[in-house]
Amino acid sequence: MISKKIVTLFLFILATLHSFSQEKFTISGTITDANSNETLIGVNVTIPELKTGVPTNEYGFYSLTLLKGIYKIQITYLGFQTIEETIDLNQNTKKSYNLISNETVLQEVIIIDNSNKATIRKPEMSVNKLSISTIKRMPVVFGEVDIIKSLLLLPGVSNAGEGASGFNVRGGGADQNLILLDEATIFNSSHVFGFFSVFNPDAIKDLKLYKGGIPARFGGRASSVLDIYQKDGSSKGFHVNGGIGLITSKILAEGPIVKDKGSFLIGARTSYAHLFLKLSKDQKDNSAYFYDLNTKLSYKLNPNDNLYLSGYFGRDVFSLNKSFTNTYGNATLNLRWNHLFSEKLFSNLSLIYSDYYYGLDLDFVGFKWDSGIKNYNIKYDFKNYISDKFKLNYGVNGIYYNFNPGTIKPSNADSGINYEQLDKKYAFEPAIYINAEQEISKKISLSYGLRYSLFYRLGKSTVNLYAENNPVTFNSDMQIYENATSIGTKFYDKNKAIQSYNNLEPRFSAGYQINDNQSIKASYNRMVQYLQLVSNTSSPTPLDVWTPSDNYIKPQIADQVALGYFRNFKENMYSLEVETYYKEVQNRLDYIDGANLVANNAIEQVILNGQLRSYGLEIMLRKNEGKLNGWISYTLSKSEQQTPGRTAQETGINNGNWYSSAYDKLHNFAATGSYKLNKKWSFGSNFIFQTGQPVTYPNGKYEYMGVSIPNFGLRNENRLPAFHHLDISATLTPHKNDKRSWKTEWVFSIYNVYNRKNAASITFRQNTDTGNNEAVKTSIFGVVPAVSYNFKF
Repeated sequence: MISKKIVTLFLFILATLHSFSQEKFTISGTITDANSNETLIGVNVTIPELKTGVPTNEYGFYSLTLLKGIYKIQITYLGFQTIEETIDLNQNTKKSYNLISNETVLQEVIIIDNSNKATIRKPEMSVNKLSISTIKRMPVVFGEVDIIKSLLLLPGVSNAGEGASGFNVRGGGADQNLILLDEATIFNSSHVFGFFSVFNPDAIKDLKLYKGGIPARFGGRASSVLDIYQKDGSSKGFHVNGGIGLITSKILAEGPIVKDKGSFLIGARTSYAHLFLKLSKDQKDNSAYFYDLNTKLSYKLNPNDNLYLSGYFGRDVFSLNKSFTNTYGNATLNLRWNHLFSEKLFSNLSLIYSDYYYGLDLDFVGFKWDSGIKNYNIKYDFKNYISDKFKLNYGVNGIYYNFNPGTIKPSNADSGINYEQLDKKYAFEPAIYINAEQEISKKISLSYGLRYSLFYRLGKSTVNLYAENNPVTFNSDMQIYENATSIGTKFYDKNKAIQSYNNLEPRFSAGYQINDNQSIKASYNRMVQYLQLVSNTSSPTPLDVWTPSDNYIKPQIADQVALGYFRNFKENMYSLEVETYYKEVQNRLDYIDGANLVANNAIEQVILNGQLRSYGLEIMLRKNEGKLNGWISYTLSKSEQQTPGRTAQETGINNGNWYSSAYDKLHNFAATGSYKLNKKWSFGSNFIFQTGQPVTYPNGKYEYMGVSIPNFGLRNENRLPAFHHLDISATLTPHKNDKRSWKTEWVFSIYNVYNRKNAASITFRQNTDTGNNEAVKTSIFGVVPAVSYNFKF
């Protein structure tokens, strides 16, 4: 008996030693577009027989470590022909691939949108990816393709009002979204107060929206991450494309600096609707326009090193009779160095500058106000492909902030305004993170990580001091909150810490594969937001002011859990995604009644710390293949806010009860589809229905000196009417495109086909003729037809 046990143990040891002695090798490389040499993000590199694979990272790099052997490798990517080949993996191998676009295929193309099928094997959830080709098939207002508005068709995403580019994710505020363009922060994503987004779609390569299950490399916002990358530019040949529309025009040029090694990209857009205003006597002194510029330089130093320099600059100008002028916009610059230490270790070092400027010039009162926020960010990220079943991401970053709440100065010689600089604010936010992706078995996969973030509110600043450290007092006789009176000030010298915070931010997601076509997933993440947007409106406007957390304003801490079911069926022709979530946010800002937020040097006197909670169910059904494809999404959700009294005597906001946040939408339904009739004609349509936004209506009135004045009820206990509209488009591509390098298309679109007058707001006033109070609805858009001409060569 003993001898049998010894033999069994000996055989087990031999088998174990044999498994460890089996040689493993790594195949790695870069996937690019054969036409332009542009690196491609999210290309699936798979070994079908092993049911394993890896997507390319943000710079087109992949790495797979396998046992020595002969395998079939498959390269698939939306809009490109699939590559399949056999490899004999007997040593570490560098193998790059050039994918050929389906546009080069002469026969009629049947769209196969494989990127949109539900991800079954990976634990990734609450993530939406949209290809630029999909976005360009969507009809939008004024005929201008809009990346932000395309997000509104996704489950869990709603809009901040008619024509607004701000968006809300899972009941969170627009300020809780981290928006990145080539890793640089964009603080305002809209042009012309939300009519257009700041992203030129011709310059964009890839975008991904994280609503939950957010990887540990992201931080700084409490709701979502929108990660956008610009194109690198073609290193193969010179190309130009552009478009001319009724309201805007654009042009983009790209080409090689050194063929197959370096490239450039430069794109510009501008609007010119204000020129038509000059034709009207009543409007000739009014204007509203924007312009922006996208740039990028790429250079391959050697097989292991690449340099990138990218930038964005945009400005909006809005003027009324030359007496009121509002100017605002973003500027970013990012220098990146990619380095490949080995076949398994990829790194990216980034030096990032971001600047958001916003200002007002009120010439009729001689008042000029400039404000803004700048940040300087250094980050170093690593991705370690340890094996085909285990990968590590880790890195560090540090952001230095410079806040200018306002510079007030006279705008003309006759002004009675004195120069004043509101106290500037400074902060530093360092962080370190690690995240693992692990395949436990053929059915179970995990993604887990930890982010450790710190925040320092720094001098050079003067801080107000208050009795009992309380900048807001409660008047128990009148039952209202009031500004406290400062009892003194304290000056902090440059870089001295005024207040500091540190937080652990765990992230976890797991996936269980039921079979090849079905899986269930769960996730949890904690996000901490140290920057606060001081605004009492539901969407960002150019008058909003960003401020750091300090000894009075605490950082927002968001905890979210989610559970989902994912399925592909009919050979991936259709996919179904169902998710439910619950989210809590601590320290969500609320404001006392009558709060003055503009040019306020003591903003802490009008702010209360509350909390937010949201929960919901999201359903998305896609059709991925064929001439007709698109999706239907539905979200049933609730978003509520609470600001209880700090003591038993205080009433809090709305008597301390939970009330609907400004982003609460019980029902959110969207449908989008595109149909390719033939090589010449294609069609698209969108339909959106959303529950109306919460608002506060008056519940009574009183007379004062013969004037009827409304008395408003509890916050957000009423709603605007439901929001909905239908949009359609048709794209004409002439047959002669096949025979020449100059290619053109005409895009015809109608926004709001049935002329729905959606309420942007409802105001109440006294009718001067009858003396009765009346409600007045303001609508921005009715039906809007548009046509644009696009070209490329």
